[in-house]
Order: sequence, then structure tokens, then C-alpha cells
Amino acid sequence: MKDQGAARRPTIVDVAREAGVSRALVSLVLQGSPKVSEPKRQAVAEAMAALDYRPSIAARSLASGRTRIIGVLLDDLANPWFVDLLDGLQSVFGARNLRMVLGDHRYLARPGESPVSPFMEMRVDGLVIAGDVGPDADLARATTKTPTVVVGARVLELPAADLVANDDVAGAREAVEYLIGLGHRDIAYLTAPTGSAALRAASYSDTMARQGLQEYVRVVQTDLTEQSGFDAMARLLDGGRPPTAVFAANDILAIGALSAADERTVRVPGDLSLIGYDNTHLASIRHLSLSSVDPVSRDVGVRAAQLLVERMAEPALPQRHEMLQPRLVVRNTTAPPGRS
Repeated sequence: MKDQGAARRPTIVDVAREAGVSRALVSLVLQGSPKVSEPKRQAVAEAMAALDYRPSIAARSLASGRTRIIGVLLDDLANPWFVDLLDGLQSVFGARNLRMVLGDHRYLARPGESPVSPFMEMRVDGLVIAGDVGPDADLARATTKTPTVVVGARVLELPAADLVANDDVAGAREAVEYLIGLGHRDIAYLTAPTGSAALRAASYSDTMARQGLQEYVRVVQTDLTEQSGFDAMARLLDGGRPPTAVFAANDILAIGALSAADERTVRVPGDLSLIGYDNTHLASIRHLSLSSVDPVSRDVGVRAAQLLVERMAEPALPQRHEMLQPRLVVRNTTAPPGRS
């Protein structure tokens, strides 16, 4: 027997009846068609609100061949770098009635499954691969069938996917040259096992060598966590030859380094200068006031979304790679060495 206690979900027919319009007109409103007059659109919107109507994504997909969903695959949801990036993506997708669905590659897939598989099951209209997501055969294959843009990870090569990133090499070079310009010579770098950190490490080493400071090059490995930044800085400070400046692969590492210096009563910036990367909201907290390289993440997100929308309209477009110029934001953790 039919469960009389379960409320029937309203349908598009109910919305049409409530609004006093045809079912076809409701469909046009749901598709965002410009052919519908504003009074009719408002009547449908009011009817949907009154009935608490939620359009079925599956049904709309069957009818139009599109879901209007963009899958965004992230490498670490805890990384504050993504905040500005997602804001930039949403500014473009939201204006076009496209909905983002986010997923961390570590948690999205079932064991043994590619992290992109759930998005393919949803039949997303486009993919954004953000950060250092490890490539696999399913991911590479997905990009040949679904419009895709890679954001931030310059070392991730996928067929038919566009790429937008900040210029990590230029950003690292600017940070190191700034420290050298202040008078620092003994500058260390905190790196991590990611493609972007490796690019910044290579740029750091090259910049030091070009300035005749190769004997001071020290690249210290971390795992990108605040604790590993603390541990790396502690080793540098306790190792008998503490640097006068440290450049870190991201702000989280730099904050860990700042904590290690504070625990050892090393003054920042009096005894030690610190520069992070990503210019996250953490860097601008007054108590920290961390100098950091701004990778213009919101601009990267905006441009990536624009390229993806273009590729969704014309899938046969040639691959495009674009580098946006970062900028150093100087705050209170940098000064000439030995400043009293």
C-alpha cells in the first residue's frame, strides 16, 4: 500500500499550475532562457518557493544533455590557498548558473578507484583540477571527454586540458631577490614534495647561485604542515649555523617557522626574516603580519573558469597554458639582517 504519511514531492506540473503558466514555460525558466518575460519568471519563482520545489538534476540532464555542474577536484581542502581560488571560480560559474561540487581527492573515491570517478558518474559538464592531484589513467581519459582546466599545478600534464597558474619561478625569484636586497646572504628554503614547491626550490637555488651565494643554499624538506615547518626551523636554529632569513613554500610552513623562532626567543624580523607563499588570510592577521608572495589566486580562478566555459562551448579549442604574475606583499616579518 502507498504510504499516506509520506508527502509527495512537487513536480514541474504542480509549479506550472501554481504559477498559471505552461509546463514548457517553467522548463524555459529552469534553463535560464532569456525568452521568458520578467513577470512570468517571477511568477514561476514564487510558485517554486511556495511549493518548496527542487528541480531534479537527473531529469534536467536527460532533457537537456547537460547537468550544469562543474566538478572541482582539490588536493587538500585544509589548505587556505583554495579560498581565493574558489571565490574566483564561483564569480564566473555563478554568473552563468553553473554549480560547483567540491571534492578532496583523498576522500572522494572508494578504495582502488580514481578520484575523478564520482564526478564522471555525476556527468559533470566540466572539471577543474586544482593543486597537486596525482594523475592516473582514468583522470587522463576523463579530460579527453569532459572539458577540463588544471589550476596551479604546472607539472600536471593532461591531454586536452587547459592550464592556469601563477608563475612560481618568478614569485620565488622575487622573494629571494628581495631578501638579498635587504642584505641577507644566509637564506634557507623550506620545501615540500609538491610540484609547485619544487619549482620554487629550483628558482630559489638558481637565484642564490646567480648572486654568488651558492655556498649558502640550504633546502630543507617538509610535508607542508605547520608542525613540519616548526621542526624544520628548529633544526636550522639548533644546527650551529642559523640562517638570517628563511623563505617557505607556503604560509603554513612559514607560520610553523615563526613559532619555532618565538619558542627560542629569536626575534622576527630582528634576528630572522621570514617570507611565505600564497598570501593567505593567515598572513594578513595582525599578530602574524607575515610577508608572503601573492599568487593572485582569485585572478587565477577567474581566468581558469573563463577558459573552462570557453572550452565547454567549443571542445575542439587548442590547449592553452597561461601564467599569471605573482607579487610580493611585504609585511612585518622581513628586515635587514641584525636589525636591533
